[in-house]
Amino acid sequence: MPKKLSLYQSKRDFNKTAEPSGRTKIAKAKYPRFVIQKHDATRLHFDLRLEVHGVFKSWAVTRGPSLDPHDKRLAVEVEDHPLDYGDFEGTIPKGEYGGGTVMLWDRGFWMPAQGEDVEAALQAGELKFALAGDKLKGSWVLVRLAHDRTGKSKRNNWLLIKHRDEYVKAGSDELISDDDRSVASKRTMAQISAGRGQGPTHFISTATAVADADAVWHSRPAGKVQPPAATAKEGTKPSAAKKPAAARAAAMPKFVAPQLCKIVSRPTSDKDWVHEVKLDGYRMQLRIENGSAALYTRNGLDWTQKFSEIAAAARSLPDVIIDGEVVALDHNGAPDFAALQAALSDGR
Repeated sequence: MPKKLSLYQSKRDFNKTAEPSGRTKIAKAKYPRFVIQKHDATRLHFDLRLEVHGVFKSWAVTRGPSLDPHDKRLAVEVEDHPLDYGDFEGTIPKGEYGGGTVMLWDRGFWMPAQGEDVEAALQAGELKFALAGDKLKGSWVLVRLAHDRTGKSKRNNWLLIKHRDEYVKAGSDELISDDDRSVASKRTMAQISAGRGQGPTHFISTATAVADADAVWHSRPAGKVQPPAATAKEGTKPSAAKKPAAARAAAMPKFVAPQLCKIVSRPTSDKDWVHEVKLDGYRMQLRIENGSAALYTRNGLDWTQKFSEIAAAARSLPDVIIDGEVVALDHNGAPDFAALQAALSDGR
């Protein structure tokens, strides 16, 4: 295991997270590999990872890469990651480092500019390179911010900038809004978070099997990790000689990170999407278990006391988690956000 991964390992408990530990030996490829993972953690961002000398050099790119050369995206350098992290897609448990959903958004191969020494370029603070991925192609540059080159800053911030070539799309956010499924499993973030659909295919590992769709692991007694039980394929019946073990109910999570809205240039035409009326209120998650009800904000804050009447009315419901919007209605039955705020300030 490369010594470069010591920081990566120190931040994670591999009895609780399905992320690779970095101990697996990965075969070299003809060309260096890259992956971009969409990561819905404390803040939604995209992790750019470039293979350099046996590890992934990694940057967290706010808002994701842009195809517009004028749109310079902040890229915060983070710890090196193991190469088999390039096959990881799933959910890091809440409370763990980087807790949230991870999608394999793009992957492929990359090359530095002709004749450029990668280590020297990174040290100097300017790396020019080309990507050949499923989604991203063409030339790019990573430029470290001037203040962070002096070594006086604790941060290591860069800018990710698209070079002008045939893949440029000036003034467009189509990159993120229109092609937002996993390159490894064709799933949405919501499907990955729920553990539904086909698991991701491997790119870095030589394994031919498809990974589990439900890549959410939690700690168990003696530090053992128990993957989800296999299920029969649709349309087949289990053999009489070998019956599957009885299913066990999973513990209800305290909170499920909700999918949030974002601004796009035009509505999607994807057949899996539906449109609904925007209700002007507070996005809340109602959790009911064993006759106890709690209400959480979109960021996981407990607002049960603020909406105590709703919680009291919901206690008779069966165990469930409901994602919805709390609104106050005017005399015409339309949402009135000012009235909702007034009700909260009055303690009602």
